[in-house]
Amino acid sequence: MSRALQSDEELVELDAEAVRSWCARALDALGREREEIDAINVYPVADGDTGTNLYLTAEAAHQAVEAVFAASVPDTTETVRAMAHGALLGARGNSGTILAQLLRGMASVLTEGRDGDHLARALAEAAAAARRAVARPVEGTVLTVATAAAVGCEAGGKLAEVAVRAHDSARTALEATPGQLDVLGRAGVVDAGGRGLVAVLGALVETVCGQAPDRTDPAPGGARAPGVVRAVGPCDGETGPAYEVIYLLEATDEAVELLRARLDALGESLVVVGGDGLWNVHVHVDDAGAAVEAGVEAGRPHRIRVTHFVAAGAAEATAHGRGERAPRAVVAVVPGEGLAGLCAEAGATTVRARPGEPPAGDELVEAIRRAHAREVVLLPNDTDLRQTAAAAAERARAEGIRVELIPTRAAVQGIAALAVHEPDRRFDEDVVAMTAAAGATRYAELAVAERQSFTSAGVCQAGDVLGLIEGDVAVIGKDLTETARTVLDRMLSAGGELVTLVVADDTPPELAPDLERHVRRGYLAVDTTTYHAGAGAPPLLIGVE
Repeated sequence: MSRALQSDEELVELDAEAVRSWCARALDALGREREEIDAINVYPVADGDTGTNLYLTAEAAHQAVEAVFAASVPDTTETVRAMAHGALLGARGNSGTILAQLLRGMASVLTEGRDGDHLARALAEAAAAARRAVARPVEGTVLTVATAAAVGCEAGGKLAEVAVRAHDSARTALEATPGQLDVLGRAGVVDAGGRGLVAVLGALVETVCGQAPDRTDPAPGGARAPGVVRAVGPCDGETGPAYEVIYLLEATDEAVELLRARLDALGESLVVVGGDGLWNVHVHVDDAGAAVEAGVEAGRPHRIRVTHFVAAGAAEATAHGRGERAPRAVVAVVPGEGLAGLCAEAGATTVRARPGEPPAGDELVEAIRRAHAREVVLLPNDTDLRQTAAAAAERARAEGIRVELIPTRAAVQGIAALAVHEPDRRFDEDVVAMTAAAGATRYAELAVAERQSFTSAGVCQAGDVLGLIEGDVAVIGKDLTETARTVLDRMLSAGGELVTLVVADDTPPELAPDLERHVRRGYLAVDTTTYHAGAGAPPLLIGVE
């Protein structure tokens, strides 16, 4: 064993405070070892971020646990569920996603009991759940280490004995990983994800035993200074997929099974974790757009992250550096002078959309020319403008300009897309990121009815306040503020992390502060940002991301 058990220090059950302590200690341990784990990261992609991804995943779990303690005095069930849910929402990278599933598997058993026997069962379920989540399990990875931990303590026993045996077995398995996976053996390192799991189990030992296990670096390659490890790919002379795609997905079990098959055919390193309608999807692909599209067809993806494994943006810019045109520009259609100024500050060329007078195709083509760039992203920000914008893009392409149309349907979607725009990225990668940001933003608008009319929410009278969600009238009210609150509540009932409010010049000045207070009181985890659209815009635009 890694240490002598001291019975006067041992915990007999893993209660809520112990789980809280474990999360904090695991975060500390991964923080201490983050750089060393990053340095030995050569599988599945030698991108040097496994330690960072594990740390960020553990941080999300820790923050979720602290949040439930701040709100109440939780029991063990609430605490382990918060830990697992936080990790699911914050999972980063391949190893972080697997760690989230390991914690979810443990939580499913620890809700039933807190003693050593239940911990042993929890570790077994964790290892099994992680293997089920990975499309093509590979030995010599964190999966091998997790299985060894479970097998090492399967006999059960006292809580401390189970924790120590799990840790010791995991560390022994970690030392053997270079002999199981060729890429590790060639680089002379142990598996980075497995080493992170050993750190997490070491934190568990410290929690239940009152003393940390001896920290001896596993050999070979247990602790190397950053930069020492030779960065090699899965196979010498062979490159893997270009992109890592991660997103949260709201979908049914049946839809997720179909998604697994589709993504497995598209790429590799597929991990799908979660359940009960919420999933975290991770895959390495060459066609990032197809991976995101598959998620859209399966359900509602959000928090979409696309990472390019090779920083080719600078080389591409150098290769195309001839001529006077800028490398890239964004053209955005916006209502109101205020939004035009906001978008211009972000580097966009803007086209004003006046009430009842949408811009013509010629105006859009002229704006694309005015941007004077080799590559242009076009944001119409209006459903009715899509065909006009598509025709304008086609005309500009005939002039030798590379144009991509992102079909934004509202100004708040354009703001979300512009917020993630990075001109130094490869063009395709930038378009995917902007499209994902726009697609993850639900939108609404408040307007005042000009005449009696039949709507999807009933009959409205002239002067009524109309709340339109995703283009359809959902609320009919008499008061602007009350209608806005109702619209916000309906949108946030489906979840959200950020509310964007865009107010016009003639909107009552107290509206935005009132809505900000409403969100703060009712939705503690949701942030609010307000912009002023100026004259000519609708009274209120709402975006929820």
